[in-house]
Amino acid sequence: QVQLVELGGGLVQAGGSLRLSCVASGRTISYYVMAWFRQAPGKEREFLAAISWTNASKYADPVKGRFTISGDNAKKTVYLQMNMLKPEDTAVYYCAIRNTYGDVWFGSVAEWMRYDYRGQGTQVTVSS
Repeated sequence: QVQLVELGGGLVQAGGSLRLSCVASGRTISYYVMAWFRQAPGKEREFLAAISWTNASKYADPVKGRFTISGDNAKKTVYLQMNMLKPEDTAVYYCAIRNTYGDVWFGSVAEWMRYDYRGQGTQVTVSS
């Protein structure tokens, strides 16, 4: 089993920045992809960014150039640096991880239900 805990959410003004952390514990997955998703009230959960065990990354178009995903294997932590935040970025932010069995991505990274383990989320609120 793997447990994921998201940290770093909060209230920020538009134009500001936040850095979210996703800390993994439990068993180690050597070949993995970790991703960030978010869900705003009344909307479907959406993919934001993913990072592979190779350190390759992918981003959804709405956050390209504003959000950066990075990882620290020693700390078993993945980060999401969010800059130039907008009120429409207000949502609950979730991280997730899955085994890629040696592949870089092992298929689509944008599907929430394809992940083996998921966190409980952290609230980010951007005020105008």
